[in-house]
Amino acid sequence: MPMTSKQRVLTTLASQQPDRVPIDYFANAGIDGRLKAHFGLRPDDDERLRHQLQVDFRAVWAPYRGPKLHADIPERGIFCDEWGIRRTWIAHASGGYWDYCDFPLQEATEEMVAAWPLPSPDDFDYSGVKAACDRVRDYGVYTGNAGVPDVINMNGMLRTMEQVLVDLITDDPAGMLLTRRRLDIQFEVMRRTLEAARGGIDFVWLGEDLGTQIGPTLSLDLYRRQLRPLHQRFVDLAKSFGLSVMVHSCGSSSWVFEDFIAMGIKAVDTLQPEAKNMEPAYLKSHFGGRLAFHGCISTAGPVAYGTAAETAAYCRHTLDIMMPGGGYCFSPTHMLQDNSPTENVLAMYETAWKYGKY
Repeated sequence: MPMTSKQRVLTTLASQQPDRVPIDYFANAGIDGRLKAHFGLRPDDDERLRHQLQVDFRAVWAPYRGPKLHADIPERGIFCDEWGIRRTWIAHASGGYWDYCDFPLQEATEEMVAAWPLPSPDDFDYSGVKAACDRVRDYGVYTGNAGVPDVINMNGMLRTMEQVLVDLITDDPAGMLLTRRRLDIQFEVMRRTLEAARGGIDFVWLGEDLGTQIGPTLSLDLYRRQLRPLHQRFVDLAKSFGLSVMVHSCGSSSWVFEDFIAMGIKAVDTLQPEAKNMEPAYLKSHFGGRLAFHGCISTAGPVAYGTAAETAAYCRHTLDIMMPGGGYCFSPTHMLQDNSPTENVLAMYETAWKYGKY
């Protein structure tokens, strides 16, 4: 019998076999707009696009409603969010993206970090969480994202990645304080969101970029000393609500998957096939049945640079490797990029619909 999206996602996250692979979607603004135009949708009609692509996942979060803590710098085209992260628009031939800039806490002292304005958990609006869950109750509903808790990237947007790695190695007081302050806020926001959902959330999505294209970003010993206890706190929070956890990590990250399994993590996301020890066959043979997989469809391969036929063949090959026994969610590794031809992205999803059935 056909499953609902919720049943399909939960079955897959349990490393079991559903009726078909669950499907997910992430895209930059340019290709997102082209897909909506292809289907005759309004530019803001995100939900109907997901219906068209048969996406099984939906996100729910508590939006920030607090004061503007950090002023924008309009004369430089810089936007500042509630964490003080500064972004500026970088245009390119096929579109553009918001890039991080300035890194205002790069040389901050412990005292400067202590004084840096950060949002309060009280400034997030939890009142609409239950209704949002109800609207998408037939889907695989998650809260969180790749930036929670993500010390390396998110601290790096304020201090630079180089400085964050130095912080982790040396226990730099300023870097450690920023981590504690930021993660305490994220933890409380997630806790209140899960409470407000009253059972309407199916799993928690966490993130930490742990790999480069050729190997680990940091040693396993350093991960265990500095980051694993922080991640475990969030995993245990999800488990206290009876929820599974999926963790996002870019690059070569399979070196830490045994630790993920020991921590109680059920699924891993991104899975860049170009990175070391991240090929679908390697992941399936080493971790299949013990971890579920979400991703593997490279945004830097045939989807961006090949033909529609090459994209379809590539996606089918990935499905052939990852589908047996269940535990695989079909998804791009990252946001689909604006240089991806529309026909390639359509071929990608058409392949999932046609060949992703058990």
